[in-house]
This record gives sequence, structure tokens and C-alpha cells, in this order.
Amino acid sequence: MSHKRIPKRKAAIAAGGAVALGAAAFLLPHANASQDGASDAAAAAPRTLKAGDASDLASRLAGLLGDAFAGSYYDGENKQLVVNVVPGDDDNVIARAEKAGAAVREVDNSMTDLEAGARTLKSQATIPGTSWAVDPRTNKILVTADSTVTGDKWDRLESTVESLGSGMATIRKSAGAFRTFASGGDAIFSGGARCSLGFNVTAGDGSPAFLTAGHCGVAAEQWSDAQGGQPIATVDQAVFPGAGDFALVTYDDPATVAPSEVDLGDQTLAVSRAAEATVGQEVFRMGSTTGLADGQVLALNATVNYPEGTVTGLIQTNVCAEPGDSGGSMFTRDGLAVGLTSGGSGDCTSGGETFFQPVTTALEAVGATLGAEGGVGAGGDQAGADAGAGDAADQGAGDDSGPTGTH
Repeated sequence: MSHKRIPKRKAAIAAGGAVALGAAAFLLPHANASQDGASDAAAAAPRTLKAGDASDLASRLAGLLGDAFAGSYYDGENKQLVVNVVPGDDDNVIARAEKAGAAVREVDNSMTDLEAGARTLKSQATIPGTSWAVDPRTNKILVTADSTVTGDKWDRLESTVESLGSGMATIRKSAGAFRTFASGGDAIFSGGARCSLGFNVTAGDGSPAFLTAGHCGVAAEQWSDAQGGQPIATVDQAVFPGAGDFALVTYDDPATVAPSEVDLGDQTLAVSRAAEATVGQEVFRMGSTTGLADGQVLALNATVNYPEGTVTGLIQTNVCAEPGDSGGSMFTRDGLAVGLTSGGSGDCTSGGETFFQPVTTALEAVGATLGAEGGVGAGGDQAGADAGAGDAADQGAGDDSGPTGTH
């Protein structure tokens, strides 16, 4: 998928012919309204929130509740944040969470126990084709094994999960095989590789740049917007495998204007800021192979064991993707940048799971900010940008919690 880059000669490029599917028709107009103006009398009732606001509330409650906090997720049907609480000596924990506006659920497994279980999996079951992440909706560790995990490898994984104790983890089999989604074709190219541009950003030195997948960045140094074309951008930093899957690629022409938007094919969506993902949140993905797809966040801080190595700190979703979609943008309908496509299993016919690099983590690591100096829409459709960004601007006003600002 591509965003537009607009050199001073005003010739816009589109890195790949991304086709906006049916979801694009309703992406812009239907941003959910927030109803935060509850009266004091109803202060203990769960607040109606957008997913982006729920993420901010979850972060605050994690600090407020301490060891009693056992994860949270977004209830999209009721538009509420559900917070898991482990009962303990402090009888006021539940009251504090309810007063903050969350729906409270008492659970058995603490985050300390769940994180200890994840460490055991890392030390005893780091097997290519496996992944694990805490699922706050079940209060367990969700362990996934792809089709390559058989025989002794399956036995080892299964016995490790059993060693964690009853009620701590579940295993799910995936029909496909975990892989990164780089391929040959169109979009952004380097030699025989094809990936997708994620989000335009401004590098720490003020240069125009973009984010994409780290496994694309380590595969090649220079990238073009056309197959066999001249390079337009050069990799500055790349991480893969390890603590993420992200790369910062700087445009070779310093006069390039890189607007903060997602190209949906027949319209653009303005991107106002980066945001943390929330379990249960509705998200959209754009990629140069499959265009626009949507789904839901399943888990955070996922560990994925690709054939190339282990990657930590990813977002697990049920959004489909295919080779060539690597690096493409994951975002919300109201213009929040959430993730970069990393890899997974399956395709957009049979489905599967896809993992994403959090944008907030990538921006902090490379020292970049979201968007280009001068704001959204340089050379783009400002009317469409205004339509998509309205609710995001309302949501983000006065919010200093994220590592990036609006550009």
C-alpha cells in the first residue's frame, strides 16, 4: 500500500496500486461518538468510550491498581473498557476502577503470573512456527502453533503449556505457516522484493521519511516506487528479528513532502497521531497486495517465532494479509496510526492471524514523529482528510500521553 509522497515538482507517486475494497466506502463517515459527559451521580457507571480513549484509560488504571491489575480489553458492542482485577487485601481496588469509568471483572490469574508463564514459554518452547500473548478476555496465555509444529516440537510445546498449570494457557493450531509478508511485485521495490509503505514520518533531523517492516529494511538498503525504477529512499534504521519489526526509510529528495495520510485508492484518510492498540479494538489494514481489510485486535505484546528468528512486542489480530503487504499500515476509522504489518499465517481467502509492529514503539525507537512538517493534505484531498480526521482531532485534543504529536 502506499501513501503519497509529493516532490516539489508536484508529481505525486503511489507506491503500488492498492485497491480499496468495500470497507473503504464506510471508513470515513461513521466515527463513533464519545459520551464522556457523565453526571456525578453516574460516575461509577462504565463510561462509553472510543477505543483510543479506552487505551489511555487502561494505561492510567494499570498504574492506579498496581498488582491487582490483570489486563484490560475494549468491549466494542457496549463501547466500554473492561478491566480485569485480581481480588486481594485492598477492598477499594474495584471501587477505584469503577469510579474511573471501567467495567470491572474479577479474575484468577495476575499479570505477574501470566508474564512468568510467558517467560517459561520463551525459555523452554521457542520453536519456529509458534507465538504467544496474554489474552485478557480469557485471562490466559494464548499459544498458537502453525502447521509446521508437529511431532517432537508439538510434544515439547504441549508439555511446556501443561507445566504452567491448569487455567494458565490454551493452545490453538493454525492451518497456515507463520512467515513474513515480503514478496515480488509492485508497491515499494528493491530487487526482487516487494513491500508496502506504512506511514510517512519526519525523521529526527527533520528529513522526510516513512516507516515499513524491519524485515523489508534488512533485506535491501534502497527502495523504489516502481518495479525496476530508480531508488527514491534509503534505509536509515532497521530492526528484525528481535525487539520489533520496523524500519525507518528516508526519502532521497529532501524536498519531498510526505503527508500524514493513508491512500485508500478512491479517497485518503488523514492520520492525526499514533496510538496504542487495545484488545477488542476494530482496526483496518492497507497493503499493496490485498488493499483494505478489517478485523479486531486479539492480543498485545505478542512473541512470534518466525523462521528467521524471534520477534517480541507485536500486536496479534485476525486481520488477513498476504505476501507484499509487509510494512503496510494498520489504523482506525478515525485516523489513528496503530501498526505496521509484520507477518502471520493464512491469506485473505481462508483467513488467519496477522501480527503488527506497534507504531508508537517504532517511532520512539527511531526518533521520528508522525507525518511531515506542514501537516496533512499537501497535494491531497483536504475535504476527505477533514472528514476522516474530525473525530480523531476531538479525541486527541489536549492528550499528551502518546509519544508522538500531530503534524
